[in-house]
Amino acid sequence: MEKANAWTTYEGKDLVKLTDLNEDYKEFLSNGKTERECVRQSVALAKKAGYKDLNEMIASKTPLKTGDKVYRVWMEKTIVLFQIGKEPLEAGLNILGAHIDSPRLDLKQNPLYEDTEMALLDTHYYGGVKKYQWVTLPMALHGVVVKKDGTKIELSIGEKEDEPVVGITDLLIHLSGKQMEKKASVVIEGEDLNVLIGSRPLKGEEKDAVKKQMLDLLKEEYNIEEEDFLSAEIEVVPAGKARDFGLDRSMVMSYGQDDRVCAYTSLVAMLNVEAPQRTSCCVLVDKEEIGSVGATGMHSKFFENTVAEILALSGDYNDLVLRRTLANSYMLSSDVSAAFDPNYPAVMEKKNSAYFGKGLVLNKYTGARGKSGSNDANPEFIAKLRKIFDEEGVAFQTAELGRVDIGGGGTIAYIPASYGMNVIDCGVAVLNMHAPWEITSKSDIYEVEKGYEAFLTHCK
Repeated sequence: MEKANAWTTYEGKDLVKLTDLNEDYKEFLSNGKTERECVRQSVALAKKAGYKDLNEMIASKTPLKTGDKVYRVWMEKTIVLFQIGKEPLEAGLNILGAHIDSPRLDLKQNPLYEDTEMALLDTHYYGGVKKYQWVTLPMALHGVVVKKDGTKIELSIGEKEDEPVVGITDLLIHLSGKQMEKKASVVIEGEDLNVLIGSRPLKGEEKDAVKKQMLDLLKEEYNIEEEDFLSAEIEVVPAGKARDFGLDRSMVMSYGQDDRVCAYTSLVAMLNVEAPQRTSCCVLVDKEEIGSVGATGMHSKFFENTVAEILALSGDYNDLVLRRTLANSYMLSSDVSAAFDPNYPAVMEKKNSAYFGKGLVLNKYTGARGKSGSNDANPEFIAKLRKIFDEEGVAFQTAELGRVDIGGGGTIAYIPASYGMNVIDCGVAVLNMHAPWEITSKSDIYEVEKGYEAFLTHCK
């Protein structure tokens, strides 16, 4: 049952592939700090690999045939890709499913205000965060502002070296005696996550002069007026690029690796696989961190509707065929797992923990306490995956998300499983999960991409 560290098994060609994959991955992370930015990059990579827009084929009623590669975007925040296989669609799909949203701070709809000649932005945190981790960091603003006439303004402020950053202040240690006595969950309150963006007053103004200066700047540089915040989607995220971590450069540190590490490797695997027996699919969704809700989350009908469109263009659609296609599918819920941290061993059970360098992680179940909210994959499916990974030389391990009764978490796995398909959580181990800066192992990233390719090619 002992698993070798994958680093000890690599030859020269493996190290070259590993390095190339991780360099491309870091670029994807650095340029994809929001769902929209991830989708935009995914579309560019898909087009380069020969994928066509499914919406255009639907509009022109162009039939689909074996070997066709198509993608479809929904509301610019969710994307699904298909490569039509040799077997009938009714035999099922091989699906990789990941999410591209990450914990962050969102601007409220009426965010801008002035207090003691400082301009600030009100936020509402998104997803599960330790709020105290998000202060005293250089932060950037990413997002979109849509004006009443439909004009869309894309924002990215704070990523270039010559651009200013913003951030949230914290109480100085000299005056924080009472603050330090609080529980960690309330050391920083949600309503205190206010982003400082300016302190220079506009000359000649007596009231809210700093706020007016900021409004002038927004109007001049971005054509944004205060009222436009009502129809904006602006995210406050850590500023800075993904970087090598560790003196040996064996790891990656970046914002948003939960779950973009699995989203990117799923996408790469999807684009690398050619002529699969079963139709391959990769779906990258939004809203997982808040329950997979909304029109762009996994709970929406977008994925099911798109499979229906695929069947219709293949000349084989009816409701029964759709149900059979989904029920006969296999899916890897490509999501991260908690890596064992030697600084905090008490929350983990060593025999059932994920470790850096041991490869892809299979989580039979996640959930909390009595497996609440988990998918709990079937052993027949796990055996099938074990065989594939062993035959294809993929390093893998199994894990749970910490000790029983300590905590827990969820993924999208239980949602597609409701169709009756076989689903298991399968991804990369992460340190600092949900913190502004998360850490992964380069070898695990390499192994999970290999595993995803093996699954798409050989699972049947």
